[in-house]
Amino acid sequence: MSGLLSALILLIIQGALAQRVRVEPEVVSYPGQAVTLRCQFPNPGETQLTQVSWIFERTDTERTNIAVFHPSFGVNYPTKSPVAGRVRFILDPPTLDNPSIQISNVKMTDEGRYICEYATYPSGNEQGVTSLVMLAKPKNIATTVTVTAGKTSVIVARCESSNGRPAATISWSTTLNGNVTMPITTDNPDNTVSVQSAYMLAPQPSDNGKDISCVVSHRTMPQPETFPMKLVVEYLPQVQIKGYDNNWYRGQTSAFLTCQADGNPVPTTVTWKTLSGLMPETVQVQENRLAVQKVDDAINTTFICEVRNSLGYGRDQVTVFVREQPPPPSNAGVIAGVIFACILAVILLGVLIYFLVFHNRRQQHGYRGTGKPAGAPYDSFTRLFGSAKSSKNGAGNNNTPIYRGEVGLNEKTANQGMHPGGMALLETTHTHTAEDILLSREMDEVERKKFDELEEEDERYDHFGGGGPILQLRPHVDDLDDDMESQRDGSVISRTAVYV
Repeated sequence: MSGLLSALILLIIQGALAQRVRVEPEVVSYPGQAVTLRCQFPNPGETQLTQVSWIFERTDTERTNIAVFHPSFGVNYPTKSPVAGRVRFILDPPTLDNPSIQISNVKMTDEGRYICEYATYPSGNEQGVTSLVMLAKPKNIATTVTVTAGKTSVIVARCESSNGRPAATISWSTTLNGNVTMPITTDNPDNTVSVQSAYMLAPQPSDNGKDISCVVSHRTMPQPETFPMKLVVEYLPQVQIKGYDNNWYRGQTSAFLTCQADGNPVPTTVTWKTLSGLMPETVQVQENRLAVQKVDDAINTTFICEVRNSLGYGRDQVTVFVREQPPPPSNAGVIAGVIFACILAVILLGVLIYFLVFHNRRQQHGYRGTGKPAGAPYDSFTRLFGSAKSSKNGAGNNNTPIYRGEVGLNEKTANQGMHPGGMALLETTHTHTAEDILLSREMDEVERKKFDELEEEDERYDHFGGGGPILQLRPHVDDLDDDMESQRDGSVISRTAVYV
């Protein structure tokens, strides 16, 4: 236990002593530049500084002195160091408390650890370590590889970042369903690094011209560099014959077949032939087009279109069957017209129904004269005596009775005579008292309500005479202001005979 404690205390002391040498942890530089490696030993106190040395450590097992300073013996730059002739102390002469150095025209091989080490008394050697990081901007390129369509996965694009430091990162951006190979890293003699990456795919004709991008990221670049590309896939011509609709008939003119082809490289030749070997006389070949001047029985054959490019050829064929009669005309237009007419009829019917319902509701509000809508059937009272509507000057209609009384059956029979025309004569010349006249208005209101209850029953008689009153009075004579004549005893006698 005591041994572990002693070792821990020793490590703490050594760490504290090592921290007394001040250096920069990391220095970054590009090839050809000059770098300064700083080192100080401030406040040595009772520690005696006897010598300072700069040591270059490229690897953990390779250490080389590059600069030494002793207050008594001066400065020494070993000639076998990798930086010989390019390193010097900044101060001339240098001092032990500030033995900083400068390396000019740095190379990629100068990258490594630089140790500033002091020889002291009585604590021994103390040091500080600075890492020199060399940066090199890489050269990035990306190319596609021309491939032939097939089922085997091959490299279709390459991307390379060469002579960079540190190694670049390569990625791919595409919608293709391929695979990215593992990056290959190569250490160059000048301590730079090259990285290669490839994209693999089983290419199909449909992949030709599709987009793919290589993206390179590196510490020396403010943003990734992108290389957009398009795949190049070569394939045999893909051929398709169009124009035959299975409705060619005997005597038809101006029929055509068109040979459409797509290939990479671009197709160069188009050849038409028939399965029988003989081209009908009514057929003309116009490059990729076959023109049939007149359809006859000779057209009953199989036409073949053959297209070639540098890889080979592709072909398509179509068999024509000539019909005796042209196809019946399509009735699609007639059907569409019928449907349109039905829709229009439904719309018009809806508008008509709406108009009738709306007009009927307006009539149901009635008129002031009868309290009934226009055209509505008359009740029994109106049929006999007409409307009670007043004229514009406020006077009642001359043909409208001032009052009416109820007459029993026996009384009615006694008071009725027979008109020569066969109609019963209703006597209206009997005498009434003044009290009867005064009460006539109240009786009118009561009897009007009673007659209104018969409205529904009277509607079935509307077809007789347009619903006009049965009791017709004489036409009004303009010379007479009133048809009724008052008597001295208070009674009122009508001057007009009424027949029923």
